[in-house]
Amino acid sequence: MKCPFCSFEDTRVIDSRPSEDGISIRRRRLCENCGKRFTTYEKVESMPIMVVKKDGSRQEFDRQKLIERILRSCHKRKVSLDSIEELADSIETAAVNEYDREIPTEAIGDRVLRGLWDIDQVAYVRFASIYRDFDNLETFMNALDDLHKQGEPKE
Repeated sequence: MKCPFCSFEDTRVIDSRPSEDGISIRRRRLCENCGKRFTTYEKVESMPIMVVKKDGSRQEFDRQKLIERILRSCHKRKVSLDSIEELADSIETAAVNEYDREIPTEAIGDRVLRGLWDIDQVAYVRFASIYRDFDNLETFMNALDDLHKQGEPKE
């Protein structure tokens, strides 16, 4: 690590500990040339999660956009922000663990639907009406009827 004071390239770590945020390491260093001390932070470089759209294009996963879409479905429903954030967390974790950092939009939508089914079935129907892109009232009513008969979301 180069010294920020004299640009000497040989510095020594004299103390190492987790930072206050818990996601990086705080290191105190001593320059062997000028004797000044300074602090550096080390953290894992993360790769962005990419969403593969229906047309094959890719865009970076936007957790806030996902939460906003779920919130819109839950408008005026008794759904806690914690449960919405937990759902977003589970989708983000799946993108990293199951999809090797590229997740199709269909997988995101299906996971939102499964999560909303457990949280609030009216929010589920609201999200499904947009996600499934119903053409008319008849297809929407057929989907509701199927849903009522099954008692659980269709995959």
